[in-house]
Amino acid sequence: MKRRQFITLLGGAAAWPVAARAQQPAMPVIGYLDPRAPEATADFLRAFRQGLKETGHIDRENVAIEYYGGDNLPTLAAELVRRRVAAIVAGSILAAFAAKAATDAVPIVFFAPEDPVRLGLVASLSRPGGNLTGVNAFVGEVAAKRLELFRELVPSATRVAVLLNPADAANAAGNLGNVETAARAMGLQIEVFNAGTGREIDAVFGSFARDRADALFVSSGAFFNARRLQLTHWATYHKLPATYSSRQFAEAGGLMSYGTNVVDAYRQMGVYAGRILRGAKPTDLPVLQATKFELVINQQAARMLGLEIPATLLARADEVIE
Repeated sequence: MKRRQFITLLGGAAAWPVAARAQQPAMPVIGYLDPRAPEATADFLRAFRQGLKETGHIDRENVAIEYYGGDNLPTLAAELVRRRVAAIVAGSILAAFAAKAATDAVPIVFFAPEDPVRLGLVASLSRPGGNLTGVNAFVGEVAAKRLELFRELVPSATRVAVLLNPADAANAAGNLGNVETAARAMGLQIEVFNAGTGREIDAVFGSFARDRADALFVSSGAFFNARRLQLTHWATYHKLPATYSSRQFAEAGGLMSYGTNVVDAYRQMGVYAGRILRGAKPTDLPVLQATKFELVINQQAARMLGLEIPATLLARADEVIE
């Protein structure tokens, strides 16, 4: 979807107000870059604006936030640079790479699902260098723990399908590496499936109908997050136990999620964007390490699958959705 289409969509949606533009030329502009439509990231955007507010910046009062979303992230990032925005907020790892390629001058605040040093976004966590800083969500690093918790919930599983997005190569590789190591230690057999479009997700689940796995491990990433309703629907339809990386999936009907509190990570990004508007330089802002991790279990989904949640797992859950 092109940017103009997003602007049109946003203009008619009360849930995500687009900041004023021409009528307030002196107001600093933050360009929010993300491959997803804004309604798919409403919780994250709300948290980001809360973080900005904590630094004294309120959307449409003393700062303007403009959402640039769509498939062609490099083009959108270049457009933000031409507009001379005060900062770019990259809501996904693909957006971060697009922004980094577009400018070495405009400050960039990113959301990284795993080590941004290994990914090549920054020189170090304590001294990022250059014009980028942000939040490391440890999504890839907690993949092994997520598989361990999932095995506790579905002890009979021996063959686990792992769903990756090949377009998000760095994130997919990090998730797969951690899962493979954990699976070997637990004696699990894994089979990798790739999906980078909605139709490919449909096709993967169609293949499960013919050659069924015991359980499904969905990799992290912006694309799968935006498709969470589709994913949880198919898992329910096929009565396939599945585990996901963030609570948004469990809230959408998914069986179990474990990972970073992503909403809080976006709030932290808002705080950093606000500090940059006040004059801080990205190179002087250490990459923040996510500290909130949460296990969310959907009790209704478990009942539909005929699963009894172990008392020990219930006791450790941060939330049980009834």
